[in-house]
Amino acid sequence: MNNQTIIARIPRAFAPLLTEHWRIKFYYGGRGGGKSYAFADSLLIKGRMQKLVIACLREVQDSIKDSVYRLLCDRIAFYQLNDYQIRETKIENKITGTQFIFKGLRDQDIQKIKSLEGVDIAWIEEGQSISKKSWDILSPTIRKDGSEIWISMNREEENDPLWILLAAAPDERTLVRRVNYDDNPFCPEELKLQAEKCRKEAPDDYMHIWLGQPLVQGAAKLIAPQMVRRAFEAKISSTDSPLIIGLDIARFGDDRTVFCFRRGRWCLKFETLNKQDIVSIANYCQGIIADYAPARIFLDAGGVGGGVYDILASRGFRDIIRAVNFGAKAILEERYANRRAEMWNNAAVWLNQELPVQLPPDEDLLNELCSVNKKYDARGRLLLESKEDVKKRLGRSPDKADAFVLTFAEPVYDLGKTKTFGRGHVVIEDMFAEVGESKW
Repeated sequence: MNNQTIIARIPRAFAPLLTEHWRIKFYYGGRGGGKSYAFADSLLIKGRMQKLVIACLREVQDSIKDSVYRLLCDRIAFYQLNDYQIRETKIENKITGTQFIFKGLRDQDIQKIKSLEGVDIAWIEEGQSISKKSWDILSPTIRKDGSEIWISMNREEENDPLWILLAAAPDERTLVRRVNYDDNPFCPEELKLQAEKCRKEAPDDYMHIWLGQPLVQGAAKLIAPQMVRRAFEAKISSTDSPLIIGLDIARFGDDRTVFCFRRGRWCLKFETLNKQDIVSIANYCQGIIADYAPARIFLDAGGVGGGVYDILASRGFRDIIRAVNFGAKAILEERYANRRAEMWNNAAVWLNQELPVQLPPDEDLLNELCSVNKKYDARGRLLLESKEDVKKRLGRSPDKADAFVLTFAEPVYDLGKTKTFGRGHVVIEDMFAEVGESKW
């Protein structure tokens, strides 16, 4: 079959795939829009016209069956494109030499990703699943002059990483198009009937499934994006509240240790350490105590965090540091299944209060805070989905969010000057001065 016959079956909205050059071509929308078919057909046509290396990418690809490999094979068979040769793990054009390769991004290390440097077109399927970490590795790797990145996705949430990074405010090299079933002249009548039924019976589902709108924030989401974005707006310039620090410590192969600094309604900043041992983390924490005199430091005592706590406690900082176990009993045990649910809910209440609150604007923080779904146990207590499930969806551990919620581990009151003596930094003269100031 010739190329013009195939082109005639591609909806007009997808014409830029073949006729225009953009660094990024970003297509999103609901069911029935024909995105996957249009992308596959357009790439097969381009591969017949010149030699190309085309990478078909997803966030996770455990096997070739998880990729668009089967879709491309089906389109080759449908159009009887005998110039394409289907191999076990790739597809080749026997005339032009075009190659289609298939990879998952999450488990690729830097050396493996470098194999994509010669790619002409990268097709990211199910772009809503791509993490910021994967994008930050991939984007500079697709570096060949004239190379393009094609993205097809059905939006899931307001804070889908690629939507925030690329489509919410596209630059001059990015084409963004929404395509729905009513833009596709080849949409089957059966799908149109299903869409109309959904529109009448479940308007919110219709907006998401058929018109490509992100999910309405419902009962499953603990923290909604609008709550976080409202806190990103600068509105507080000073505060007398005591300094509280949450410390989420890297463990089990994760590589980020995060300190969160909060004074009352103002979360001031985050500091991050990469791949540090427990002694180095304890030393850094001791320096923060000396420099900032926090009223309290709540640290995650799970995994290696217990070792950091022991070191700091042995140096005389028991009055300042508190070990927190996310899986331990909640303070209000009748309302929360564990401390993790209690702290996260305290953070959600903080974000949703009438008085203004402030966070440092940070898209990673937004994604992490909005990543956790809630449910309830048999006793009706708040329970959060597992951290492992959150990590699978994000592609990383929500370290910043966990450091932030640790600052809500328990109430902290301003009781005066922080004690840093014992085996800390205060010299013996300061200790006597401290005694002299005591009131009996």
